[in-house]
Amino acid sequence: MIDRMEHLHSTEAALTALRGLAREYDRQIEVTHDIGADQTSRRGTAGVGVTTDPDGSLPHEAYVEFGGSPRISVRLYPDDGSAESGADALITVENVACHDIPRDSVPAFVRSVLSGLAHVKGRRFPPGYRLVVPLPGDETYKEFIPMASLTPWLSARVR
Repeated sequence: MIDRMEHLHSTEAALTALRGLAREYDRQIEVTHDIGADQTSRRGTAGVGVTTDPDGSLPHEAYVEFGGSPRISVRLYPDDGSAESGADALITVENVACHDIPRDSVPAFVRSVLSGLAHVKGRRFPPGYRLVVPLPGDETYKEFIPMASLTPWLSARVR
């Protein structure tokens, strides 16, 4: 069962939720932290030696890899301070990149994949495949999969 999505106020809160999922599904997890404006990937304008944002906070970005099959990786980006965008993530499932997933949806997304709810939808014309990841509250993410990129795990989930 997928729990109701809760607000994750920080990167560390999202990491705690992902570690819980790794324990629940008996998966190994590897986490890499990037802390400071000079280290995070979206802070290209940070000056030399500048580690804090203009408001004095330290941006925290993390990269998480789950062991086993399917191969799942999550890059949690720090909140950029704008009210409309908030923090987001890039989740990759078997080399299929799912961009701009809200941080609050990351645990539900990963749980959907690990629990078997995620599937691949195929079309005959025009030919193509999409990874479909359902979340609570009638929210669904769909990502295009090039035909040559179907891994054995993805092929086993074609509907």
